[in-house]
Amino acid sequence: MMPTVLIADDDRSIRTVLTQALGRSGYQVRTTGNAATLWRWVEDGEGDLVITDVVMPDENGLDLIPRIRRLRPDLRVVVMSAQSTLITAVKATQRGAFEYLPKPFDLRELLAVVDRALATPTPAGDQPPPEPRDADERLPLIGRSPAMQEIYRTVARLTTTDLTVMINGESGTGKELVARALHDYGRRRSGPFVAINMAAIPRELIESELFGHERGAFTGATSRNQGRFEQASGGTLFLDEIGDMPQEAQTRLLRVLQEGEFTAVGGRQPVRANVRIIAATHRDLRSSIRQGLFREDLFYRLNVVPIRLPPLRERIEDIPLLARHFLDKARADGLPFKSLDPAALDRLRAYRWPGNVRELENLMRRLAALHAQEVITAEALDRDLAESTPAADEDGHDASEPLARAMERHIRQFLTAHEEGLVGNDIYDRVIAEVERPLIQLTLLATRGNQIKAAAMLGLNRNTLRKKIRDLEVPVVRGVA
Repeated sequence: MMPTVLIADDDRSIRTVLTQALGRSGYQVRTTGNAATLWRWVEDGEGDLVITDVVMPDENGLDLIPRIRRLRPDLRVVVMSAQSTLITAVKATQRGAFEYLPKPFDLRELLAVVDRALATPTPAGDQPPPEPRDADERLPLIGRSPAMQEIYRTVARLTTTDLTVMINGESGTGKELVARALHDYGRRRSGPFVAINMAAIPRELIESELFGHERGAFTGATSRNQGRFEQASGGTLFLDEIGDMPQEAQTRLLRVLQEGEFTAVGGRQPVRANVRIIAATHRDLRSSIRQGLFREDLFYRLNVVPIRLPPLRERIEDIPLLARHFLDKARADGLPFKSLDPAALDRLRAYRWPGNVRELENLMRRLAALHAQEVITAEALDRDLAESTPAADEDGHDASEPLARAMERHIRQFLTAHEEGLVGNDIYDRVIAEVERPLIQLTLLATRGNQIKAAAMLGLNRNTLRKKIRDLEVPVVRGVA
């Protein structure tokens, strides 16, 4: 006999669609529009899997999950909800749901979740989760786009673990907000959340800032000082801009992650490290590893669970929701009420947002404070954006910056690495490779892999181009040989 799936949703059309889809896949289905009937079926021992909505006329579906888990620990529960926020995902996970699916969902994804839930055995000795504390109803992250929904689901799963997390994203995408959410809804939420920005600490002070120092450890150390590891004991240590950490501090941090203990500068007694590590960076650390600027072994210690935050230009459907949220925040802070007309919202969606969500928030606060009319128009946005924002390329970088200046910043990194003994006397070859590799790769993409056309565009002999492709390990572009 095929498994029976119990469905509770007050939307008749959703019950019909799920009945048809699951029926075609061979499952038996029973549906109801209320929580009371679902609970009666569970009490009677019916069903092999539950799919429940959150908002129903008689009870919140999330409140059913702990009761179902206590009565029938082997019965998996899948939650679906149009309240597609981080709070919903966290509550579903912490109450013991097998999976959370935001509406609207892809039927193929739901069927895959059903198959996986029924095929996954309950771990031996698995106990129903304890009654969770109520989550803070304030939304730490805003957005209903598919990219944000995946982040919500990932964060929700991670709140039940102490796994090390690496958050990658451009400046202004909200990396610290994600780190705070992982702490505030995680197992260490009763402990401190301590953040340190590696790019803001002088390199000679980073070890003291992280691990503390004893009195007399160096000139000016007149008393013992706790480092961030000690301050964060029992909680979370957020290492922001980890890509800017000096090599010697990277070595010390790696040792702490390996051994679980550290020694203060000038100290002898090791201290047990009782923290969860969350790191973040806007840099491509794999590129930094190739340049000798970041330790590969430390990267893999930190990159246990990677989370990529999308730039705002990749989630433009979230812009109206974010803009309204920031205008509401500005009003709560005493600024005048403001709204956006439809043409203004179109302007916001069309803009590239090099400063990401932070730039949008600053713009909304500025308009709330300075715009005379209650309704913000497209013309007002055009004036403000033109005056305050540099031109940006498709990757969000300042397009007005000369190539020579960009290369100067890049070369300085190599020179610094050479001074620290991280790279040898081959800076010329390294810099040339850094320029040639993307130049050749992009040219090949432009010619769809036609090496004859690419060689002509570059002004190179075809055999020279082939040798460079081989030596620089340029990825092969499928197309014309």
